[in-house]
Amino acid sequence: MTIHASNFASFPMGRPRRLRRDSFTRNLVRENALSAHDLIYPVFVTDGQNQRAAVASMPGVERLSLDLLLPVARECVELGIPVLALFPVIDASLKTYDGVEATNPDGLIPRVVRELKKQFPELGVMTDVALDPFTTHGQDGLPDENGYILNEETVAMLTRQALCQAEAGVDIIAPSDMMDGRIAAIRRALEENKFIHTRIMAYSAKYASAFYGPFRDAVGSAATLGKADKKAYQMDPGNSDEALREVAMDIAEGADMVMVKPGMPYLDVVRRVKDEFGIPTFAYQVSGEYAMLKAAAINGWLDHDAVMMESLLAFKRAGADGVLTYFAIDAARKLRQA
Repeated sequence: MTIHASNFASFPMGRPRRLRRDSFTRNLVRENALSAHDLIYPVFVTDGQNQRAAVASMPGVERLSLDLLLPVARECVELGIPVLALFPVIDASLKTYDGVEATNPDGLIPRVVRELKKQFPELGVMTDVALDPFTTHGQDGLPDENGYILNEETVAMLTRQALCQAEAGVDIIAPSDMMDGRIAAIRRALEENKFIHTRIMAYSAKYASAFYGPFRDAVGSAATLGKADKKAYQMDPGNSDEALREVAMDIAEGADMVMVKPGMPYLDVVRRVKDEFGIPTFAYQVSGEYAMLKAAAINGWLDHDAVMMESLLAFKRAGADGVLTYFAIDAARKLRQA
């Protein structure tokens, strides 16, 4: 939409501040609003019983065993948060070059999915499709002898991982690996195995960002990755036309929803994707974004709740249909109080 000044009354006949005068008028004309239904809560799950470990670089975030995750899931249901996104923290002894533990039907993620769907069938469960939590090298795929990530070989393993998750009963599969052609391969495998209702939310525009550091601490891939990077498969932060091409390919391959990651540094990409394709579009407010706001609030430099809610509203304004955020429970509680 193009807006021309000539379309509007000039001052003083036109006074935009009239519509900002009081609360009821501001509420009446607000263009975008946030609700608990817009939120997806990413959680870190680990093996064992009564296991709780704080993530030092993400204040307020913990790695939890399944028994301690169940009360969190219950609160999500009570608050109206529709989806829990699972990220595994597995023992180092289970990590291998090929990440084959990701395909184990009795592995951590399938067991957690089955129990969550049994206890809370109304709660959506989303799982990550990528190998980095399961590999000794911390990469999302399988490297060759020179360290370059092999595409087709990785896609084959990711497809096995996705099928394992689908068999466990997951609602939404979210491939975050950025391999070429993986959405088509996963969708074809799901269809062939009669998982016709399993949704795919593709990490379509996932950038090689410096904002992922605390997440890698949380899942234990930072140490295994070392000084290596993921620039050979994640996107260059300088590109946005490329993001549209990636999204278009994923839609054509069978994605039901797409995601832009990270979030706030890439709101322009969110806007372009939504305007261009009109498909359900999500953004991930990643660990580094969360950590920055938390640190500033802890130091008294920012108002925690105010910046939390403003940042989430910004995603909606940019065109996102929903947001993956570690603030989900805090934000939903705040919305309930409003």
